[in-house]
Amino acid sequence: MIRSMSSALSGLRNHQVMLDVVGNDIANVSTIGFKSSSTVFADVLTQTLSGASAPGAQTGGTNPAQIGLGSRLAATVQSFTQGAIQRTGRTTDLAIQGDGFFVVNNGGQQLYTRAGAFMLDAAGNLTTPDGMLVQGWQANAAGVVDTNTGLGPVQIRVGDLLPPTQTSNVDLGGNLSADAAVGTISTLAVTAYDDQGTGVALNLTFTKSAVNEWTVTATAGDPAVAVALTDSVLTFDGAGELVGPADRNINIAGGTIPGMPTGIAIELGTAGEPGRLTQYAGSMSAAITQQNGSPAGSLQSFNVAQDGTIVGAYTNGRTRPIGQVAMAVFTNPGGLERVNGVWRETPNSGLSQVGTAGAGGRGLMSAGTLEMSNVDLAEEFTRLIVAQRGFQGNARVVSTADELLQEVVNLRR
Repeated sequence: MIRSMSSALSGLRNHQVMLDVVGNDIANVSTIGFKSSSTVFADVLTQTLSGASAPGAQTGGTNPAQIGLGSRLAATVQSFTQGAIQRTGRTTDLAIQGDGFFVVNNGGQQLYTRAGAFMLDAAGNLTTPDGMLVQGWQANAAGVVDTNTGLGPVQIRVGDLLPPTQTSNVDLGGNLSADAAVGTISTLAVTAYDDQGTGVALNLTFTKSAVNEWTVTATAGDPAVAVALTDSVLTFDGAGELVGPADRNINIAGGTIPGMPTGIAIELGTAGEPGRLTQYAGSMSAAITQQNGSPAGSLQSFNVAQDGTIVGAYTNGRTRPIGQVAMAVFTNPGGLERVNGVWRETPNSGLSQVGTAGAGGRGLMSAGTLEMSNVDLAEEFTRLIVAQRGFQGNARVVSTADELLQEVVNLRR
């Protein structure tokens, strides 16, 4: 009877722990990035009353006679199943679809979280609501992110300035009319930019100088000044395809236009590709399709790509990577230790494998969304009932053993 009371007491304790775990899960049903847990019970050492014996020539074998001594809590298991994704529309909110954790730094300690409700502090650092710094890689001045360097805080500075880019390439395509009479003139204009981002008016004049031949001249600036061109004679074959210049470029030498130390290549398109310059019968449709220069611009907005790259949009119409948010995976995420709403590495979780989202088994990032708790209320309430009934059953064993002991005590009367 004493043994049964001891076994029932262990059951009471274990079901109390089960109730605690279920209560914690239900309490965090609305916690961003929360992962539910469950209890695993196991029996403790058993008392052997008699051992097993082997069959004899005239007798059969016997099984061991054992009495269990109760149960124990073997483990609490975290469930890392995917939580529901909820759209928030906030640019700094991030969710992970698949495996992985955001890497954060708290006073020099590297920790991990699935809760992507991030925000910007006064210094432009991307942080958690608790002030932990989100880790990743910052882009260099050229907008290149080197993920082979060490982790550091991800910064998005309001008003970040994008330096100007001198125009070095102009794309020209469309059609010069084969029906045009010799002496026909067509003019195209584009705004190019010097090395300080100042707009310079660049005008190209096409004059039909002979059958299947056009001569190009150029002026730049205000007032307009003539600009020397190399390969300025365009020659077409009978099928309307450009055959000269051979490199299909018209070039302006560097330093020809003040403020532009680098030359400008006016590209006429790749042979056989859409958008190239041709000479067919019909209307004139030659046009400048793009140029790669730009004035200075300040950061206007940003978004986060699926691989964690933060891409800034600037007032000059350009975009450039600002940085990239890191992601970590573990061989055994169940071995992570939960500390104040985040996780930290343990000897049984394995070392963190830090890299970019979408590579090395890591999931993808979703901007403007948050991962909700993966707690299943229906399942938790079922566990709650099991914990309650288990507790009641063990309590009944204690009371029954007590009644039997009372009967033993009453034998003396």
